[in-house]
Amino acid sequence: MSDLQAIYDDAMFDYSTGDYDTAIAKLMGILTEDPRHFDAQLSIAMCHYRKGDYATAIAEGHKAQQLKPNEQLVHTNLSLFYMKAGDKKTAEHHGLQARIASWKENMAPPPAGQPAAESVDEELKMAGPKPQAFKLPEKFPEMPWKKNKPAGQTTPPAK
Repeated sequence: MSDLQAIYDDAMFDYSTGDYDTAIAKLMGILTEDPRHFDAQLSIAMCHYRKGDYATAIAEGHKAQQLKPNEQLVHTNLSLFYMKAGDKKTAEHHGLQARIASWKENMAPPPAGQPAAESVDEELKMAGPKPQAFKLPEKFPEMPWKKNKPAGQTTPPAK
């Protein structure tokens, strides 16, 4: 495990115990070494959100957005931050962006080395039992629920 990962894990422990200031300090240390560390940037925004500092959470969230503009979680968080800050219109915008990112993610081809869903389905079809041949009867049987009419009678018999 890299040193940055160990620091990040440590910061997440601090976050989970509610020690947001210590977590922020550790996460800022990560960003000093690697300014493009997305998870650290996103986590800083969440720490400020948990502290109730929505303006800083929004600013830090936008820094994460610059690193990964189409990341669903970025927009989900920004939507939450803006809603708490009282900006419903911008919150709705980021909520929509999160949904769009989710749709795009579901449409993306699978990563290299992972089979596509269609090929997995084909493999499952090949592994399954072969369907048995079914032959339609040449003549369908009479319908037992209908009573046979005597020859030449077109109306039902009188009762």
